[in-house]
Amino acid sequence: MTAVTMTATAGAGRRAGTGQLAGTWPLLRLALRRDRVVLPLWVLVLGGSFSSVGQSIASLYDTPAQRAALAASMNGNSSLRAMYGPVFGDSVGALVSWRMIAFGAALAAVMSLVVVVRHTREEEETGRQEMLSSAMVGRRAPLTAALLAALIANAALGLVIVAGMAGSGAGGTGAVALAAAVAGVGALFACTAAIAAQFTESARLAKGLTAAVIGAAFVLKAAGDSATDDGSSVLTWLSPLGWAENARPYADERWWVLLAIVGAVAVQCAVAYALAGRRDVGMSFLATRPGPARGRISTALGLAVRLQRGALLGWTASFAAVGVVFGGLTGGAADLVGDNEKTREIFERMGGQSGLTDAFLASMVSVLGTVAALYIVSSVLRLHGEETAGRAEPVLAGGVGRVSWAAGHLLLAFGGAALIMTVGGLGLAAGYGHQLPAVLGAALVQLPAVWLLGGVTVLLYGVLPKAAAAGWGLVGVCLALGWIGPALDLPQPVMDVSPFTHLPRLPGAAAMEWGPVALLTTAAVALVAGGLVALRRRDMLT
Repeated sequence: MTAVTMTATAGAGRRAGTGQLAGTWPLLRLALRRDRVVLPLWVLVLGGSFSSVGQSIASLYDTPAQRAALAASMNGNSSLRAMYGPVFGDSVGALVSWRMIAFGAALAAVMSLVVVVRHTREEEETGRQEMLSSAMVGRRAPLTAALLAALIANAALGLVIVAGMAGSGAGGTGAVALAAAVAGVGALFACTAAIAAQFTESARLAKGLTAAVIGAAFVLKAAGDSATDDGSSVLTWLSPLGWAENARPYADERWWVLLAIVGAVAVQCAVAYALAGRRDVGMSFLATRPGPARGRISTALGLAVRLQRGALLGWTASFAAVGVVFGGLTGGAADLVGDNEKTREIFERMGGQSGLTDAFLASMVSVLGTVAALYIVSSVLRLHGEETAGRAEPVLAGGVGRVSWAAGHLLLAFGGAALIMTVGGLGLAAGYGHQLPAVLGAALVQLPAVWLLGGVTVLLYGVLPKAAAAGWGLVGVCLALGWIGPALDLPQPVMDVSPFTHLPRLPGAAAMEWGPVALLTTAAVALVAGGLVALRRRDMLT
C-alpha cells in the first residue's frame, strides 16, 4: 500500500470516527436542559442525605465509646449486616459510610439508568431520535450525550457528598473515597443501562432490566455480608455495591477498588458503543414478538394485561423475596437498638408508639408501601407512553372509548398495587414466622396512600400529560420523608406531606383508625375520576 493510500485511509477513518460523534454537544445541552429540574433535585436530596445522616449519628452517638459499641453490635448481627453491610470503623464518617454507601450507590444507579434510558431508548421509541438523526447527528452521538449527562450528574453528586461531609466535620480523604465510590457505581450502572437500551425496543423494558440488575447486585451484597463481617465474601465481590463498601471510606481506604470500578465502567462503555454501532435506529437485538393473529386480545383490558403482565409478575416476585428478607430481619430488631433510647425513639417514630418488634414491622411495611407507589406511578404512566408512542391512536380509532382504554391500565395499576402489597405482607409474615393476620393487615393498610399517589398521577396525566412524570417526584418526596425524616426528627407538618404519615401504625396500634383510611381512599377515587374526565375532554397527543 502506498503512502498516499495509507494517508487517505487514515483520514477517512478519522472522519468516520468524528462523524459518528457529530452533534454530541448540542444533544448534551438538550439533555441537560430537559433534566434541569429533575437532576438537581436528585443530586441535592441524595447528596444532602449523607450529611444529614452524619449529623444524626453524631447526635445519637456522641461519644467514642457509644460509636464503638454500635459498630461492634452491627458487625455481630448478620441480619443487620445483610441490610447495611459491615462496619469498618467507629468514627462518625465510617458510620455514615456504613449506613449510606449501599443505599446511596443504589439510588445513584437508579438516577443514572433513568437519565441514560430517557435520552437513548425513549427517544428512539417516541420517534424523536429518528427526526434528530435526519440532521447531522452521528450514530453514537445520542449514546455519548446520554452517558455524559449521567457522568455529569454523578460527578455533581460526588461534589455535594464531599461538601456535605466536610460541613458536618467528617471531611478529608474519607469523604473523597465515599463520594468516588457512590458516583463510580452510578456511572457503572449508567453503562449497564446503555447496554440494556441496545437489547430492547422498549424504554420501559430497558429500565426494568437495569433495575433488575441493581436489585440482583443488592441481593448478592446482602447475602455476602450476612456470611462474613469484613466484606470478604465472594458474593459481596460479585456485586458493584459490594465494591463500593469495600472501598472502605474513613477506614484505611482501598483506592484500588475504585480503579476496579473505573475498569468496569470502561469495559461496559466499550460494549455499549460496539452494540450501538451494529443496529439501526429504533431497532434492537432482542426483537419484540408480534402480536397474536387469532384475536385473543379482544378488549382494552386484555391489551393492558398483555402489555403490563411482565412488569406485574416481576414486581410480585420481588415483593415476595423482599418481604421474606425483611421478616427475617425482624428478630434482630432488639439487637439493633440495644440500650440506646435515642435509636429506639427513631424506630418508634417510624413505626408508632408500640413494642419495638411491632414498630420495626410497621417501619418495614411502610417501606414496602412507598416502594409499591413506584409501581403504581410506573403503571399509570404506561398510558402516557402508549399515547406519545402513537400506539393509543389506532386502538381509540377502533371504537374503544378513552375511558375504557384507560380503565384497563388503571385496573392493572391499582389492582396490581393491591396484589404486590398482599404478597409482600405474606412474605413479611413468612420471614418473621408470626402474626400472619396482623402483618398482612398492616401491609394492606398502606394501600390508600399508594392509591392516592396513583390518583395524583392519573389527574396529572388527564389534565397536563407533560407534567405526569411529576408523580415520580411525589413518590421520591415520600421515600425521603419515610427514610430520613424519622432520623432527623423533622417537624410534624413536614412529615404530614406524605400520605403514609396519616395511616395507622400497624401492627401494634392500640386500635384501628378507619378515618384516615377512608379519607385517603375517597381522595384517590376523586382524583382518578377527575383525571378520566379531563382525559375525555382534551386532545390526544400526536
